[in-house]
Amino acid sequence: MVDDGGDLAGSFRFADREIRRATEPKNFAREVFALAKSGLAKINNQRIIVRVNAQRSGYRSREEMEAAERFALAPFAQKSGDSRGRKYSESPHAYRMEFQRDRARIIHSRAFRRLEYKTQVFLNGTGDHLRTRLTHSIEVASISRTIARALSLNEDLAEAIALAHDLGHSPFGHSGEEMLAECMRDHGGFDHNRQSLRVVELLENAYPNFAGLNLTFEVREGLRKHQAFYDPPTPAEEKYRSPSLEAQIANLTDEITYYSHDLDDAVDFEILSTAQLEQNAVWQKSHRAVLARYPDAREPELHKLIIRDIIDVQVQDVVATSAQSIARAAVQSADEVRKQEAPLIRYSDDLFEANRELRRFLYQNVYYHPRVAEVNRRACEMLRKVFESYIVDPSQLGETAAKRMEVEGLHRTVCDYIAGMTDRYLLEEHARLAEFAPKIQ
Repeated sequence: MVDDGGDLAGSFRFADREIRRATEPKNFAREVFALAKSGLAKINNQRIIVRVNAQRSGYRSREEMEAAERFALAPFAQKSGDSRGRKYSESPHAYRMEFQRDRARIIHSRAFRRLEYKTQVFLNGTGDHLRTRLTHSIEVASISRTIARALSLNEDLAEAIALAHDLGHSPFGHSGEEMLAECMRDHGGFDHNRQSLRVVELLENAYPNFAGLNLTFEVREGLRKHQAFYDPPTPAEEKYRSPSLEAQIANLTDEITYYSHDLDDAVDFEILSTAQLEQNAVWQKSHRAVLARYPDAREPELHKLIIRDIIDVQVQDVVATSAQSIARAAVQSADEVRKQEAPLIRYSDDLFEANRELRRFLYQNVYYHPRVAEVNRRACEMLRKVFESYIVDPSQLGETAAKRMEVEGLHRTVCDYIAGMTDRYLLEEHARLAEFAPKIQ
């Protein structure tokens, strides 16, 4: 990063303003002066100055955005201009950086749109305000940007990973994932993280020259979750323990989001009593904090304020703890981050323990609650029967799946097909198959 002895955020705003001025139709000498004054020219002045032209229309080029990013972000952030690239070569865009393009490809994918009709915890359609995989992913992206910005990291990359992290999730939430894993037990298993990679690398078919979305290495890296050694996307790459800080943010933010929002939905769904909530330390702490600020707060606003406080406490803790962790590691590049023995984005020890207890609380009182577990059990039984029906008669999958079957095999092709279904479509398929094949009932 450029050290100009001033406030980093203020300096960036100044530099950005001067870049805009430099791209207006003025004489060349004034343009060079504007860039030099901003300090940005110290990074790669020849490259930037050559791009400045009096005939420019006023927009910023990708190269200028990348230069501004280098100036604004921390040295250990993953810069767009330093991306390891894509599996299939593509020409760079005139005014969009690489991770911006990835984010757009994810948002415009069919798999992303289908998340609207996939269960988070409570079966999709059982409540108008309950979260789905889509709203969950958007919330993860929002919090990821907040943390990335606070730590001077790459917001575009963190957001892209967050938006894509559940693209491979099965219908019916984690219960559906467990059932699909059971169906695939002797055929390679099923894990929604690995499936998200299959979606972006193989199953989406938006481009004529390659399968998948052809996302950058860094986004695909962020979709791979390993607790021990980290396996790079290609065998030739060196193995390492940690992905980028932006990937670590998306991973931890996923936890923050479902801890707080599953709790929020459970209160809305009226399966948690006040007495149960007061047994949990995370809830207790935020409850007291909210009442100290708003002594007259009452339901239904009260629990919303508590959830908001829980998220704020978590985010502040992660930002402060991670900043200290990064400083102690003294990393000076994204590749140095990858060589670390353990993630640098983390909770404090106290919050880590409190969250472990919150996780246990959610499993005991929410995820296995009869009103949640029973309906999910019935839905997952339907998933199993549809899976078995396709195995018996794969012709029901259509021509595209039949072609993939030659390469991927019968069970993996059926698994891909079912994992891509929405809750609604799977229920419709079960009803259709039950009508024409009563044996699956």
